[in-house]
Order: sequence, then C-alpha cells, then structure tokens
Amino acid sequence: MGILLRLIATAVAFWLSTLVIPGIDLTTDSMTEKATTVLIVAVIFGLVNGVLQPIIKTIGCGVYALTLGLIALVVNGLLFLLTGWIAGELDLPFQVDGFWPAAVLGALFVSVVTWLLGLVMDRD
Repeated sequence: MGILLRLIATAVAFWLSTLVIPGIDLTTDSMTEKATTVLIVAVIFGLVNGVLQPIIKTIGCGVYALTLGLIALVVNGLLFLLTGWIAGELDLPFQVDGFWPAAVLGALFVSVVTWLLGLVMDRD
C-alpha cells in the first residue's frame, strides 16, 4: 500500500510540475490520458532513480563531499531529463524542454511536493 501511495504522490507532483514550471509539458487534452501519462512517468522516474541514483552516488561520492551535496541538484536534474527522454521514446505526451530551467527546477519541485504529500498521506 505504501508503494501505491508513493506512486500516486509522485504522479500528482509530476502533474503539478506541468502546471507550474514552464518547459515541462503534458501535451494531451484527455483527462484519462493525462492521468495515465503521469502515472507511467512516475513509474519511469521511480525506476530511473532506483537504479541509477545509488550507482551515481557510489561512484561520485567524492564529488558529493566536495560540493557539500549540491551536485545532487544537477544529478536529479539529469535523472529528470532522462525520464522525459524515456517518456518521449515511449511516445508519451510528456516533455521536458531544457536542463536548467525545466529539468533542475522540475526535479526540485517534484521532490519537495512528493515529500510534502508523503507527510500528509503518512497518517496512521
């Protein structure tokens, strides 16, 4: 149940990012297709983060220490951009245009919103 709630929180965060951040677009008019797309993109983002982020942190631990963790913003932006690219390759109507304005801000926004939704939904 926890994984499903986390997936829904991430999907909502992705949907909100398409409304708030310029350069992150959900190009469909159908509400069903929008919901399906953000759920699939949330799954892609979870898989990309789950597989690549531990490898990147292990290999680049020196860079993380040297930059006091600020490189994590760049890494998260790259993973967000990779998620947008994979979504494009799967012909999903989700696009991330650009690294600095869209990908880095989008990754930061999705992380904060997912964290906040996790706090709200984690009521016992």
